[in-house]
Amino acid sequence: MSKQPEKHWLSELLGPLRKTSWYEPFRRAFLSRPDLMLAAKATFAISLLAVPLVIAGKSFFAITLALGALAGALSETDDHPKGRIKSLALKVVSFGISSLAVELLRPYPLVLGLGLGASTIVFLLIGGLSERYRGVTFGAMLVGIYAMLGTEISPAWYWQPILLPAGALFYGLISLAFLYYHPWRLLEEQLARGFLALSKYLKQKASLFPSDEKRQGKLRNQLALQNVQVVDALERCKEVLNSYGDALKDDTPLQPYLRYFMLLQGLHERAASSHERYDLLSSDPENQELLEGIGQTLLQLSQATKQFANSLLTGVPYRHPVSLGWVVNVLNDQLKTRKASETHPLVLLVQNLTRSHQSLVNLSENQQRSIAPRLAKDKRTLGERLRNQLSLNHPRLRHAIRLSLCFMIGFAISEGFNVAKGEWIILTSLFVCQPSYSETRRRLFQRILGTISGVIGGVLVVQLLPTTAGQVVLLLSAAFAFFVWLRRRYAISVIFITIFVLSAFNLIANQGVAVMWPRLLDTLIGATLAFASVRLLWPDWQHKRLPQLLNQALLKNTSYFQAIILEYQQPSTDDDLDYRVARREAHRADNALVLAWQDMQVEPHKQHQFQQQAFTLTYLNHALLSYLSALGAHREQQQVPNLELLHFANGISEALHEANQAIWSRIHTQNKDLQTILEQIRQHINESEQGFARMQFTLLYNIADVTIQLLQQAKLINKNDEANQK
Repeated sequence: MSKQPEKHWLSELLGPLRKTSWYEPFRRAFLSRPDLMLAAKATFAISLLAVPLVIAGKSFFAITLALGALAGALSETDDHPKGRIKSLALKVVSFGISSLAVELLRPYPLVLGLGLGASTIVFLLIGGLSERYRGVTFGAMLVGIYAMLGTEISPAWYWQPILLPAGALFYGLISLAFLYYHPWRLLEEQLARGFLALSKYLKQKASLFPSDEKRQGKLRNQLALQNVQVVDALERCKEVLNSYGDALKDDTPLQPYLRYFMLLQGLHERAASSHERYDLLSSDPENQELLEGIGQTLLQLSQATKQFANSLLTGVPYRHPVSLGWVVNVLNDQLKTRKASETHPLVLLVQNLTRSHQSLVNLSENQQRSIAPRLAKDKRTLGERLRNQLSLNHPRLRHAIRLSLCFMIGFAISEGFNVAKGEWIILTSLFVCQPSYSETRRRLFQRILGTISGVIGGVLVVQLLPTTAGQVVLLLSAAFAFFVWLRRRYAISVIFITIFVLSAFNLIANQGVAVMWPRLLDTLIGATLAFASVRLLWPDWQHKRLPQLLNQALLKNTSYFQAIILEYQQPSTDDDLDYRVARREAHRADNALVLAWQDMQVEPHKQHQFQQQAFTLTYLNHALLSYLSALGAHREQQQVPNLELLHFANGISEALHEANQAIWSRIHTQNKDLQTILEQIRQHINESEQGFARMQFTLLYNIADVTIQLLQQAKLINKNDEANQK
């Protein structure tokens, strides 16, 4: 592990604390929870801004600055410190413009309402250009709504355009100060999240050993859902690595983190691999002991990756668990004691587990490689990205129009019916309205439940803390708890932000309890508007997307298969970027299919077409990806290209590509080529000698077999889709 040198002054300051018995356990516990760091930064900034002003009797100024800091923290993105500075500058300017526009247009409701709708579309389209812009524009919309809430109680029109950006600036400077002390923290957090997600995947996969066919089907789909988390974490790691790489002139300090990223990808590929039908192997009593040993090894690997994640977060050097080495050695010894151990169906899996164990053991050796791996980047210009969004078929533009209409209708209801604090209708729509029906429905129930709980809990707690000091303590505690739960359980975070609002209004005008009931009504109206918008405007039902998602999954699997074949023919000598990109795209397509199946379950009952087929497709596509991952994971063990293996692999790849094209071109085929190849591989397996090559042919057989099943399901989906269109 590379450890950054501490700043001299801070080292002197912490010197006495380090000698205490509680310091190191507390430090490790705090640093191992990234959410605590965000909560601590935000609460620290809010307390420094609010407490002195509340004591001075300037509660409006205190709360407005606190809301600016809150918006700044919510809109913060994971960026290199240089990128953070640019983002902060954009944030301060956009927050100022947004709040100033609200103050100037407030006397003209019609103009303000139309401006609110138009600016929402503009902000969301700009936010689609990059993660940095997404954070800035979200914050600008949030600050605009905060400004609408505060116009009635503001002493003068110019105070909010000054105070809200100032609060965000103050928080941003504190956040930059933390990064100055530890500039690599963002990278370590993202990599740690990746290793923690992989740890959960490994723990889940351990349940397969042993398992029966019925249980395996359920476990496979759970694994597919957990795989979504791993792949998303890998994608975020890549973005942050690119951010750091673009900002550094010399990437030497970045190389250890690139190695950790490559380690994470390699561990994931081996973890996602499937070599055999484990339910069939589980039915053989002779395999029980070996399968249970594999399950224990996966659990130990899960613990090791979790330990490495904590090492990244805390800076404590990673120590490889001795128990994992023992379990791996025992597993290999068990295999050696069996007859025909070199040809046992589980030998490739045991080799995979052994290689994962060794890659964690040899971490320092991996860091010393001279060639730094390249990472894929989005090479489109900002103009090209913007033009891609300017189509009604693009989900980003659709979401922008939906949210814009929610804002304008919510504002019209607020003005037309003189709703108390009606701006909360717009605020609720901002958080509840999501790009898809399923996401919006989840947010709707979480927001309503959280608000109701927050109102009830907040009103009760306020009675216990009626003093100004008590209200400040409640405000800061609620802010801290809000950020702790924000990324973990949204419904719980809503409870605390509701209590935060209650305390804020109590401090400003002693009306916290009085505004809670209007807040509850406004929440219901705003949530209803958000739900109606995704239900009525371009409802993106998953059964309509399923054929396209399946087509993409088959195409990406084909590309991944071809990349594997190329690696077998001409192994990469320096950097396997093209192979890694193909693998990533296959996993992303698989994730899209998995999420479609998951989202389908919360859609209206009459939209549940293909639900059972979606479950089957999810299972089969993830199984195919697992077999491909297994073939790819063993590519480095192939010293000399096996021409027969490559012949069959190319045949499967070509047949898969042609069959997929035929299906979506409405041409009916019988998959005869694949059936023929399958029979030829089976015959070759029966006639060939025992050994590594035969096990590779078994993998090819499984790939061809699952591909045939997947194509049969694709034909059925396509046929039903064609019938529905008629």
